[in-house]
Amino acid sequence: MSVISPQPGIMDIELYVGGKSTVEGVTDVVKLSSNENPHGASDVVKVAHAKTAHNLHRYPGTDHANLRKAIADVHGLDAERIICGAGSDEVLQFVTQCFAGVGDEILYPEHGFSMYSILAKMVGATPIAVPERERTVDVDAILAACTDKTRIVFIANPGNPTGTMIGGNEVARLADGLPGGAILVHDGAYTEYVEGFDGGASLVEGRDNVIMTRTFSKVYGLGGLRVGWGYAPKEIIDVLNRVRQPFNLSTIQLEVAEAAVRDQEWVAKARAENTRMRGWLAEALAENGVPSDTSTANFILARFADQAEAEACDNFLKSEGLIVRRVTGYGLPNCLRITVGDEPSCRRVAHAIGNFKVAYHGGAK
Repeated sequence: MSVISPQPGIMDIELYVGGKSTVEGVTDVVKLSSNENPHGASDVVKVAHAKTAHNLHRYPGTDHANLRKAIADVHGLDAERIICGAGSDEVLQFVTQCFAGVGDEILYPEHGFSMYSILAKMVGATPIAVPERERTVDVDAILAACTDKTRIVFIANPGNPTGTMIGGNEVARLADGLPGGAILVHDGAYTEYVEGFDGGASLVEGRDNVIMTRTFSKVYGLGGLRVGWGYAPKEIIDVLNRVRQPFNLSTIQLEVAEAAVRDQEWVAKARAENTRMRGWLAEALAENGVPSDTSTANFILARFADQAEAEACDNFLKSEGLIVRRVTGYGLPNCLRITVGDEPSCRRVAHAIGNFKVAYHGGAK
C-alpha cells in the first residue's frame, strides 16, 4: 500500500492563529489584536461595495486592469509592473513559489512577520531568522547571513510586531549588498501610516532584485475583503503572473479596492487620527511604567519586565473585555502588541493597564 506524503517542509508548518475577537463570559469586548482600522472603510467605499451586487453573476476581469491603473495613478507607478493578490500575503506567496525551493534559504529578521517562515517551509526552503538590533532590522546582520543559497530576503518596513522602521538609505544598502540571484521583498503593509513614505517604490526603480508589497487590509479598512498588491521590475511581474490564478480576485474585491485607493482623503484622515492616538497611548503607557519603541505603524509594542508580567497583564485585560496580542511566537515573550483603536478604546486600555500595574506591584506602578 503506497504512502501519500506532502512535499518537504509542509508538515513543519504550525497552523497560523489569528487574533481572537471574543472573550468567553465577557461582553462589551474591544478587539485590539489584529491591527485593524477602528474607523473601518470610507463611505465612498461602502457605496462601491453596494453597487457590486448588480454584477455578482459576472466573472471578474483576469488582468485587474482598472485596479492596477488606479493604484498607478494614485502612486505614480507603472501599471504594467503591478500585480494584485488576495491580500499582500498572496503576493508574498507568489514570490516564494517562483523563486525559492528545496535547498534554498530565505532570510528574515528574527521578530519578522510569522508568514515569512511559513512561506519558506511551504516550498521546502530553509527559513533563516537573522538577529535584530533593539527590535529593529539590522542590515549588516542580514548581509552577513547571506550565502550562495540565499534566494529571498523578507523585511517588513515598518516592522510587525515591532513597529520600528529603517530608512531608505539602509534598505537600499541591503538591496545593493545581496548576492546575485537573491530578491529583496519590502513588505509595506503599514506604509500608509508613515506620511510621505513611498513604501519602497523608489527602491524598485533602477534595480532588478526588489519587489515591494502593499495591502488594503490596514489603513483602508478592508481586512475582511483581502486585497493586496506588489510592484517590481516587469521581468519579475511576468514570472509571478504565471502562477497567479486568473480569477484570484472577485469583482467585489477589484471594484471596492479601486474606490478605496482613489479615496486618499480617507487615508489622510485615518493616518492623522492614528498618529494622534498612537502618541497619546504610548505616552499613557510610559506613565504607567510600560515603555515602547517609537512606532511608525498602527500599534504599540508594549514592553513589560518579563514574560510573567506580560501574560498576567494580558489575562487581566481579557477579564476587562480588552483583547490584545501576545507575541511570544515572535521571540518577544515580555511584550504585548496593542492596536491603536479609536479614542475611547485607547483610553480604556491605558486605564486598565494602569490599574493592572498598581495591583501587580502591590500599589506601586
